Amino acid sequence: MRSQDELKTLVAKAALQYVVPGELVGVGTGSTVNKFIEALASIGSRIQGAVASSEASSKLLRAYGIEVFDCNDVGQLPVYVDGADEIDARGYMVKGGGAALTREKIVAAQSDCFVCIADQSKLVATLGRFPLPVEVIPMASQRVARQFAALGGQARIRLDNNCPVKTDNGQYILDVTGLRITDPLSFESMVNQWPGVVTVGIFAHQKANVCLLGTSDGVKTVRYD
Repeated sequence: MRSQDELKTLVAKAALQYVVPGELVGVGTGSTVNKFIEALASIGSRIQGAVASSEASSKLLRAYGIEVFDCNDVGQLPVYVDGADEIDARGYMVKGGGAALTREKIVAAQSDCFVCIADQSKLVATLGRFPLPVEVIPMASQRVARQFAALGGQARIRLDNNCPVKTDNGQYILDVTGLRITDPLSFESMVNQWPGVVTVGIFAHQKANVCLLGTSDGVKTVRYD
């Protein structure tokens, strides 16, 4: 039985086949993506560089000698590689466990193909088991929490050492439990309209095109329409 760490390494290496030689690659955030960055370093001379979704990923990319470009300085990217906290059979995801959901969504929207790399534990029938991250402007956090309460959810500000976690954008993260998200597209659109919400961690409008799923039998490739 392969460990979760081994599965992350497998899918990270498998994602290299989607990297276009001579082009930029969009790079997400998180422990699985860190494995991808490590793998990417092995072909670093064959790519132009990367666009990263977080300061943490930017730092790691530079440590491996990969040039990092700003979104505003480049055009459309051929591929974006990132992990997921949950993914369903349609390619809809919950993301933001690493607090980079807004920048992840921006880079995903600027890419032609979203390749999700994940282990089989992230595959769910219905989104909502993992606490839903929502990036909010601090002054709106309690009002947004009350709006989730009206939907049956329990929203709590993410803390680190009893202090609110701040994103790379300087905002707070609400983690929402108690939700069962059966219509991710509508739910994402609705929450994104709430004043004070920067973005919600539902990736339905920017869903995965391909998922490389690490299983006990190896890497399973799932493609979505």
